[in-house]
Amino acid sequence: MINSAVAVTGLHVRRGGGLVVRDVGFEVPRGVVTGLLGPSGCGKTTLMRAIVGVQIVESGTVTVLGLPAGSPALRRRIGYATQNPAIYADLTVREALEYVAAVLRAPASDVDRVIGEVGLAEHAGKLVGALSGGQHSRANLAVALLGRPELLVLDEPTVGLDPVLRDELWALFRRLADNGATLLVSSHVMDEAARCDRLLLMREGVLLADEAPLALRERTGAADLEGAFLNLVRAAS
Repeated sequence: MINSAVAVTGLHVRRGGGLVVRDVGFEVPRGVVTGLLGPSGCGKTTLMRAIVGVQIVESGTVTVLGLPAGSPALRRRIGYATQNPAIYADLTVREALEYVAAVLRAPASDVDRVIGEVGLAEHAGKLVGALSGGQHSRANLAVALLGRPELLVLDEPTVGLDPVLRDELWALFRRLADNGATLLVSSHVMDEAARCDRLLLMREGVLLADEAPLALRERTGAADLEGAFLNLVRAAS
């Protein structure tokens, strides 16, 4: 746990009367890109909310950067990008980021940095409410990057983006990890799994696998990661 950015043990989360995360346990090593993969509705977002500290859990423990999830001291150390962008629609991209940077006490220079990193330099003066879906997602990601957080929790950050931009963002994720950040990135697109150092595969609230992509393929005897996931599902049925 000492060298882990995230350590989860025996986690159970109940929502709407049913268990949506069931006895999940794993560790996320520091400085790597960990993919949280699985079909929509499998519990990925709930698990991420528990890690960020905004989800009530029934039982189990979640430790983040050595502290209990949700600790006030973690607020400036974690960047969180939700599926539904949480950024003021009536401000320009730059104004919205300047506001959040002030709240986080991030350096003023961070605004230009994150705008450039997510490819929004040409749209910095546009109202957030006038952005396209893909641009909105990038603006939401830019918010999470402010302050250079140690841990980035990104919930489906590439959904709705064209292949070129998806490739650019994954290159950014790799650079961030190479510079010491830890990333937990969720997706339901299996071809993104190969870009990760480690994989957490979920289905129906249960963790099916926690290992490196190559090791997962070798263990399941699959030619690709989609086949590996299908083999795991069949084995668990």
